[in-house]
Amino acid sequence: MPEVSHGLAEVIEVDLGPGVRAGFTTRAGGVSPAPWDTLNLGTAVQDDPGRVVRNRERVAGWVGAPVVFATQVHGAHVLQVDAADATAGTGDALVSGTGAIAVAVLVADCVPVLLADARAGVVAAVHAGRGGLVAGVVDAAVAAMVARGAQPGRIRAAVGPSIAGVSYEVPAELRDEVAARHPATWATTSWGTPALDLPAGVLAELERLGLRDVLHVARDTWTDDALFSHRRAGGRPTGRFAGVVRAPV
Repeated sequence: MPEVSHGLAEVIEVDLGPGVRAGFTTRAGGVSPAPWDTLNLGTAVQDDPGRVVRNRERVAGWVGAPVVFATQVHGAHVLQVDAADATAGTGDALVSGTGAIAVAVLVADCVPVLLADARAGVVAAVHAGRGGLVAGVVDAAVAAMVARGAQPGRIRAAVGPSIAGVSYEVPAELRDEVAARHPATWATTSWGTPALDLPAGVLAELERLGLRDVLHVARDTWTDDALFSHRRAGGRPTGRFAGVVRAPV
């Protein structure tokens, strides 16, 4: 999928159904200087708040509506969002049934997941890090969509760029603990050490939940300089990119 520039913000667009606007931002197209260069959307990474506001406005220009974010805590709480606000509260999945706004999650190695049932007019943005995946955030988001009229067989999903299994080194005990819940996550790095494949775990969970139309944007944040990576930054400040989705108007 090519990166498309809209008002400078460069976005990896994905097709989640008629009338749905969805995509994953990249580092490019914003106003922040190094080390956030340039489209940093995170407010808690030492970037100037005014620059982050301007960057978020560029994403809103691309998606065509105000974008609502949440305070993410690596859990499974789902927020119902149907009105514009700077933040929807604390949670790791945002579900919306209106095209008047877009919902988004921030990442820099974790897995962003976008979901849409265009016929029901319901969408979701999900932040699926290691903790959220284990806590059941993907399951909770799909259940919340179904409660609003979506059907798993109609839901289209896009699993966005994240750190790949070959790059996400973890202690062997942690790998075994997570894989006991999500076997698809068991992995080994390209240099032969224990690892977790979070995208594989998310894809397996979506299949288990009955989703059949699933796209994976398989770009590794650890190796792809066009995307932010917390791990690659090695403790230095870096930005956050986003998965953004808007329901049909």
